[in-house]
Amino acid sequence: MTHIRKIAIRNFRSLRSLDWRPSEGVNCLIGPGDSGKSSILDAIDFCLGARRTVQLSDTDFFNLDVTQTITISLTLGSLPDALKNLAAYGNFLHAYNPGTGDIEEEPRHGLETVLTLRLQVESDLEPVWRLVSRRAEEQGMERGIAWKDRLAVAPARLGVNANSNLSWTRGSVLNRLSDDRPDLGAELASASREALVKFGEQAAPQFAETLRTVTNTANSLGIDIGALARALLDAHAVSIGDGAIALHNEAGIPLRSLGTGSARLLASGLQRAAADGASVILADEVEYGLEPHRLTRLLDSLGAKDTPPPLQVFITTHSPVVVRELRGDQVMVVRQVNGSHIVQPVGVSDDVQSTIRADPEAFLARTVIVCEGASEVGLVRGLDQYFVSLGGRSLLASGVSYVNVGGGDPDKCFARGSALLSLGYRAIVLVDADKSATDETVSAFEKRGGKFIAWRDGRALEDELFLSLPDMAVTALIRRAGDLMDDDLVDQHIVTQSQGKRNLASVLAEGQRKLFSIDTRTLLGLTSRTKKNSWFKSVTKFEAIARDIVGPNLDGADAVFREKVTILFGWAHG
Repeated sequence: MTHIRKIAIRNFRSLRSLDWRPSEGVNCLIGPGDSGKSSILDAIDFCLGARRTVQLSDTDFFNLDVTQTITISLTLGSLPDALKNLAAYGNFLHAYNPGTGDIEEEPRHGLETVLTLRLQVESDLEPVWRLVSRRAEEQGMERGIAWKDRLAVAPARLGVNANSNLSWTRGSVLNRLSDDRPDLGAELASASREALVKFGEQAAPQFAETLRTVTNTANSLGIDIGALARALLDAHAVSIGDGAIALHNEAGIPLRSLGTGSARLLASGLQRAAADGASVILADEVEYGLEPHRLTRLLDSLGAKDTPPPLQVFITTHSPVVVRELRGDQVMVVRQVNGSHIVQPVGVSDDVQSTIRADPEAFLARTVIVCEGASEVGLVRGLDQYFVSLGGRSLLASGVSYVNVGGGDPDKCFARGSALLSLGYRAIVLVDADKSATDETVSAFEKRGGKFIAWRDGRALEDELFLSLPDMAVTALIRRAGDLMDDDLVDQHIVTQSQGKRNLASVLAEGQRKLFSIDTRTLLGLTSRTKKNSWFKSVTKFEAIARDIVGPNLDGADAVFREKVTILFGWAHG
């Protein structure tokens, strides 16, 4: 089972420089569009694939600079015996230290024996594959991997044409399942001849008039074609080779007619069955053509849950389903840093893994708003909908996603935010102030470049709304609570919270005079957010009141609250 130990790419498309040591199992590349994910897969395919040439153009050079040579180097480990043959490859074998990633020129005990294959393309666009070795270079030796060995280790690519693996074409996974090879040359030739004759017999009556006209015209021009022209199949058009042998179902329907998703799923399973040979799989946009449950099955087939992994897999995705189904050490963020690209595992810390399970969309965004709970998520989403209704730009269009920490200890919000910052995401934390985070946690978050917004001292979000919005909006919030829960229940909440001093009627009467007192506003904030009987504490409910009440009344709200909303949205769009 050959594995790729190191990847080094120079001047290929958007990748000026990339050095990466992939894992032995699933390597799921995520990142913003045009970050180079697909180019990494293409680089592996171009360098290691069983091909004699590569179709490249000037646009495949970094910044269109054809004076800078494209170089793609793959260091291969877990070599089969054929690639460790001293007579063929002895001068090109190295030693690889998995702990440090260093490569030593001479193989030695205790380190893995590896080969490094390099593809170089210069301005003439002619690809050259060579094994890399200083020892061989000093001796004036050059060679690549023999074609037979290239076929054995070439990666399988699950693209939109995955059904090509369902017939015995060159490079098909079917040829790797066993050493069985059909010897059907005579039979195929006979079938071809029979098809020619049978078609001619059936076509003659249908083309009779045309054939007579062709015969008469040829005779008049002195061209001898015999007594009568015939309509036969072109021998070249019906030539039958190994590629014509394909898998069919019981009813005789070719499996190549399967849908894209089914073909990909079956091809991945066959590739796993053939893993003793080539064991590297490439799949760009792995979710293409698959429903979520079948996508999960595909990931399982690729060995995402197996230890040790049966295959080395390189995939790209924009699907939260894929991210949620994988471990943090299987998900890799592709980033450009100081002109070079890096591939960084998301990691398996509790803060990261819990975010993967609860909010995988966050890892597919550019900017993340880390919200203390569902209320904050709903508030931001609802305000965003309101601003969009006025012609503003959606947060979604700016690549913004949300993380719902689920309430509780506010330190968790800053820990999640710090984890995202370390992976190159922009992150802002939105928290209540009824419980304070520790100074150390907040300081560590800010040192990483994070930003946070907290409501004023001692206030939860509900307190902030009831204390900041104009009287009309406060009345609308009370009415909405009655619609959601029933006025009698809202009345009971107010009576209980005020210890019998206030009720719904007295509060609404105060609103009719358009003069809610601070005490009444404070009472309403506390009443609306009791744990067992909260009025709005869900994403859906808060989204609705933010869109329908908070947004339209924002201009009349307290200046401090308006400023916090302005800062939040300005940063998110920034």
